[in-house]
Amino acid sequence: MRQGQGEAISTVEQAIDLISVVKEIHGLNSQELNKLLRDSENFTIHFVTEKGLDLKIDVEKLAGFLPLHLIAVLVSSDRDESLLRYLLCGIRILHSLCELAPRHTKLEQILLDDVKVSEQLIDLVFYVLIVLNDYRQDIHDSGPVPVLLSALVACSFYLLTGCISSQWQDLALVMVAHPKVDMFMDVACRAIHLVVRFLQTKLSVQHIEICVKSSSTTESMVSYLCQQCEASLQFLQLLCQQKPFRERLLKNKELCGKGGILFLAQSILKLHAPDFAESSAIVAALSRLKAKVLSILLHLCEAESISYLDEVASSPASLDLAKSVAFEVLELLKTGLSKNPKHLSASSDRTYPMGLLQLNAMRLADIFSDDSNIRSYFTVYFTEFLSAIFSLSHGDFLSMWCSADLPVREEDATLYYEVFAAAGWALDSVSSSDLSNTSNLEFTFIPNSNMSQASYVHQRTSLFVKIIANLHCFVPNICEEQERNLFLHKFLGCLRMDPSKLLPSYAFITGPQKASAVQRNLRSLLSHAESLIPTFLNEDDLQLLRVFFDQLQSLMNPSEFEENRVQDDRSLGGCSSPLLRREPPNLNNRNGNLKEEMSENSAFQEEHFYVRNSHMDQADGVTRRDMMDDKDKSITPSGLKEIDRDVQNVETSGSDTSSTKGKNAVDKLAERHRENADVREDEKVETVQTEEKHRRKRKRTIMNDEQVTIMERALLDEPEMQRNTALIQSWADKLSHHGSEVTCSQLRNWLNNRKARLARLSKDARPPPEPDNAFAGKQGGPQQGHSLRAPDSPGQETTPSNTRGTRSMSRMNTSENPVAPEFVDYGAAEFVQCKPGQFIVLVDGRGQEIGKGKVHQVQGKWWGKSLEESGSCVVDVVELKADRWVKLPYASESTGTSFEDAEKKLGVMRVMWDSNKIFMLRPQ
Repeated sequence: MRQGQGEAISTVEQAIDLISVVKEIHGLNSQELNKLLRDSENFTIHFVTEKGLDLKIDVEKLAGFLPLHLIAVLVSSDRDESLLRYLLCGIRILHSLCELAPRHTKLEQILLDDVKVSEQLIDLVFYVLIVLNDYRQDIHDSGPVPVLLSALVACSFYLLTGCISSQWQDLALVMVAHPKVDMFMDVACRAIHLVVRFLQTKLSVQHIEICVKSSSTTESMVSYLCQQCEASLQFLQLLCQQKPFRERLLKNKELCGKGGILFLAQSILKLHAPDFAESSAIVAALSRLKAKVLSILLHLCEAESISYLDEVASSPASLDLAKSVAFEVLELLKTGLSKNPKHLSASSDRTYPMGLLQLNAMRLADIFSDDSNIRSYFTVYFTEFLSAIFSLSHGDFLSMWCSADLPVREEDATLYYEVFAAAGWALDSVSSSDLSNTSNLEFTFIPNSNMSQASYVHQRTSLFVKIIANLHCFVPNICEEQERNLFLHKFLGCLRMDPSKLLPSYAFITGPQKASAVQRNLRSLLSHAESLIPTFLNEDDLQLLRVFFDQLQSLMNPSEFEENRVQDDRSLGGCSSPLLRREPPNLNNRNGNLKEEMSENSAFQEEHFYVRNSHMDQADGVTRRDMMDDKDKSITPSGLKEIDRDVQNVETSGSDTSSTKGKNAVDKLAERHRENADVREDEKVETVQTEEKHRRKRKRTIMNDEQVTIMERALLDEPEMQRNTALIQSWADKLSHHGSEVTCSQLRNWLNNRKARLARLSKDARPPPEPDNAFAGKQGGPQQGHSLRAPDSPGQETTPSNTRGTRSMSRMNTSENPVAPEFVDYGAAEFVQCKPGQFIVLVDGRGQEIGKGKVHQVQGKWWGKSLEESGSCVVDVVELKADRWVKLPYASESTGTSFEDAEKKLGVMRVMWDSNKIFMLRPQ
């Protein structure tokens, strides 16, 4: 008993000693500690405190006990300012010891080689981040909490680089292998977001008015918070550059599927500092912050294993959040591109790197405008600005987009974060009542962009071309019909708006000369874009820009741009044109005033940003009508239809059609409409026809016919290939030997689009409901049914043909032999008679037809159930007659309880069905 009490007393004394040591020596940097260690004996240093006390400190024991001690303090202490201060002191000491470790074998063995201590250091960082999220109620605190917490988040992150590895690829591997990596990702993003909110509060006008007592004090505080926020975000950005960490992050449902990363990005993109516009350090820091968070989004969007935008689109709330982030990206582009570089001047003697904000925003705009869920949003909110750019004087346009030189270019840099200095500034600032006595903290920036001036300018121009190509592209069977030429018509209308408000520092051409000026600028961009192929642009993008130019040129009427006829008609979201009134006014009925609402309750336990627009939903139902206008014969209804048909031929030709053929198609199109505007609709233009590209995003289908055939054959054996990343990669490598290179991401997208196409065809093939007595044998005449013959070639679609308006096959009845016009039923098939690939009809217990499908599996087990014992087989339903919510005979949580549930869980409507309720279909 005495021995146990003695150990407890010893532990308490040890804890008290550690607390006093932490409070006294945290001010010693690694150089000072190293000097004391060189003068010490047995690794015990002597340190004299300010009060004159001589402390003897065993550095070996300090290094071994300090991580666990800080965890104990973290768990047992109250959540107050003193805890933050003490933790910051302790982490400051640990970082100094880690810096010393390579120079002292004993420290290296403890901090770097001892697995137990290394795990304690990682756990310490995890627990610190968890506890810091409890300080959200202090978001408006004007005291020391924001400073201490912001420093603690950044110092905790960079402690990992000291105790694990300074190489980011090694650090990423260690973090991904950690069993609590998902928790770390979650709390890390929350902690960074908390720091951003502290910074947002300091930047607010209300807070600045409270702190008018010392503007220099406020600026020092804001500058420091910017540094800590940037350091923390940079830690996450550098980890996201590593493939293992990035792919693991994509699997995190809270951060990707439910919008956690998007919400963080939105908060950072909304940061503004109008009251610090004269502070070049703060302005540059906010610019770098935004550039870094856009870089994180870019890394996620460009990942090959999982489609980030598909994950986002899986939730309506996260998709709305993505649109709000897209809106902020567009605002960044408008702000950045509206500034004339010739008029910019340095605001101070020292310049700071701004980060690749504009270039990253354009890269993300290229990705967003190519996504079917966000593209229309871009059309609504960015077309007017694009039209203003093309309305520039020719000299300004050339210097902006067609020059190899810009007066000002962006510079990217990495913040070299010093934990000791950052922690010291925070501790000194909260200890001093007057921050004016504390010197400003300055960090070093390491340039990390070797991009030449010419390369930067060419990338910028190529992205500009790609955005226009994305907005004008129309892919049949993927895009809605009302999207055809939507961007073209909106662009035409916006050309009549006054562009000086959007680009106030530039000169414009107005009046009747505006049409020729716009065409001249487009012609120059086309010529310059040709020189960017193939390094910066591909032929498809240039071809779409050429199609856009030719269509625009044929539709523009110079007389309509007279200044005295400019109207402020908002029917097209702020655009007006008499030309567009030849079509129904609701063709582009997209209201530009989105209502943005904030909700306090979300899956991320933060506010979700909801964008609601009923007009956008209504616009989806608008159908295209013939253009009728007797007063203006320059474009007739048949002429417009010819434009649409020929442009479709060019736009869908893709990589399988040479650029020369595409040019010929456009040239013939323009020439014919110049000669005769009343060309009849049935006249054909000799253009190259290719297969329709069924894809959700424009530039994803690059496979030739042979590659498609190979994949169709492979899918007969591996129908669930899209769920197996390794298998997709294997087939991508094989396909590359039979044509152009196919990446894993491109093949996955092709598989997903193929699956969506089959589902759509199956839905379209469903006949209208029929009365109960509509038996084929009693109708008095043959009827046409849906052909379910097996395809003649492996590449042929295995879906039923679309025969709208025809009746379905006869309903099956166990008491009589039904008659079918194209197929003869040979009775209920025995289980042994079923073979994979056979086309069948499913019936219920009363003999009523449930649907048609194809046999998938007849032997073995399926999700733990024996097919032989149950007398059943597995079928893929391709045409469902019953309701989708009908309960399945072999319902389970794994495979689904209804047809609809099965499709959601398995990706296809695959169900287990009794063999005696299956009829095989064979031709007569």
